[in-house]
Amino acid sequence: MEPEAVESLIESELEDADVTVGRARGDHDDDHLAATVVSPAFEGLPLVQQHQRVYDALEGHMTTDIHALELSTYTPAEYAERVDD
Repeated sequence: MEPEAVESLIESELEDADVTVGRARGDHDDDHLAATVVSPAFEGLPLVQQHQRVYDALEGHMTTDIHALELSTYTPAEYAERVDD
């Protein structure tokens, strides 16, 4: 699955999401992806629930089109703090 298609799926399901998806680093096949997702929908959610929201947005693609997904999730405030460091 192309990174742009994964971005679109996530953005369509998560409120005001800013999503960047690319190929994972290392010696992986094309089905290993890395995603950074920034969304206010993550406010107040623990990390596990944030990741579950992303997996829910990808529906069945995680078992058919995407073998592995390195996932980083942030609220807008968390991401701004990370960028400022």
